[in-house]
Amino acid sequence: MTTASHHLAIYNFGVHTDAYLTGSVQGFSLREPFNFEAASRATGFVGRSGYAGEPGPESWGEQVFPRFLREIGRESGVSSLSLWLDIESLVAFTYAGVHADALKHARQWNERQAWPPLVLFWVKAGETPGWSEAVRRFEVLADQGPCPDAFNFKSAFTADGDPYLVNRERIKQLTAQNLEAQADLMSAVKALPV
Repeated sequence: MTTASHHLAIYNFGVHTDAYLTGSVQGFSLREPFNFEAASRATGFVGRSGYAGEPGPESWGEQVFPRFLREIGRESGVSSLSLWLDIESLVAFTYAGVHADALKHARQWNERQAWPPLVLFWVKAGETPGWSEAVRRFEVLADQGPCPDAFNFKSAFTADGDPYLVNRERIKQLTAQNLEAQADLMSAVKALPV
């Protein structure tokens, strides 16, 4: 377990099969505001970076992308950066409710990728990681595999660098709380086209 002295950062990155608001990825773009709202209601959510020039939270620095984007000849991808109290809070949000509904369709919206979908890392409580730091950690995970500075859900570490023992009972409790808090959002999401 971590202590209150650190928060868990998650950065994810992918490339859509089509332009953001068009055809094959319209289901993603319609769900995105619901995902952001569900996260804000989730137990253990600390905050997220916004995007420069868009309404919402302030961006945590200039948004940059991993080198993989240039390698495939694309100019932009889809990414997010947020902070959570701990791994259990993030797992409870990620794999249940509104976000889990989006995950069901991710293969339809995203191109197959040779890089990992996300990276997790710890930051001191009260600090926000910039996009460039998140991308650096993402590339470390892609190049070297999980380590205390850049890891994933399957091979997680504490802020002290020890293997992280996930509390599955706590995940169940948090999931139940989150599902109750986002019940209205889930009803709206089920009516959206894929």
